Amino acid sequence: MSLDLTRREFLQGAGAAGALTLAPGVFLYAKDPKVPVTDAVRWGLLVDTRLCQEDCDACVTACNEEHNLEDLGRPETDAQWIRKLTVRDPLGGRTISLPMMCQHCEHPPCVDVCPTGASFRRVDGIVLVDKHTCIGCRYCMMACPYKARSFIHENLTEQLPHAPRGKGCVESCTMCVHKVDAGENTTACAEACHKDGHQAILFGDLNDPDSEISKRIREFGATQIRADLGLNTGVRYQNL
Repeated sequence: MSLDLTRREFLQGAGAAGALTLAPGVFLYAKDPKVPVTDAVRWGLLVDTRLCQEDCDACVTACNEEHNLEDLGRPETDAQWIRKLTVRDPLGGRTISLPMMCQHCEHPPCVDVCPTGASFRRVDGIVLVDKHTCIGCRYCMMACPYKARSFIHENLTEQLPHAPRGKGCVESCTMCVHKVDAGENTTACAEACHKDGHQAILFGDLNDPDSEISKRIREFGATQIRADLGLNTGVRYQNL
């Protein structure tokens, strides 16, 4: 049985039970088992760097608020599921601003190195961490070529039901799986970017040729960061 199927069955079983207790007062809510995860869908993000402003961090703020990622005053160790980068073309001198998060790879290195199966990829392309089985070894953090994962060093309070977190666990962008499973078909970062007027981030189904994200990629092309690794990322960039 594949890892994806095993995780799907776990989530469906959890949904049938309503919720699983993760810690006192914190529950892991699963999607409705009547609406199964399907590999007919491949969720992804498309970022147009021409529309991404260097001085804008609306996507970062929205992600932090959506998942209650606290600023503990330690930039090097604070959880950061999405961060803004500024890169410069050494030849032409062009400066580019872009958000960096888990790239939700089809062949994720984090899954390959995880000794407990806590890191897993759903069949719809979303890469997640099972907090119940993560032992905090941080192999996945070392394996990720995008430095997209964080480790929780502190005891946490005021957690949100849709984003359970715990000391000693690794975490990263979930592509707002709670929104996806609720049928909202969007992410906090994409919503915030649109509200801010830049519209640099687009969420959608990469497998649907009629989706807006597929149409834009087909018309204008897109780039995978570190495409040479052959990971087939779910996050694509334009105008890099």
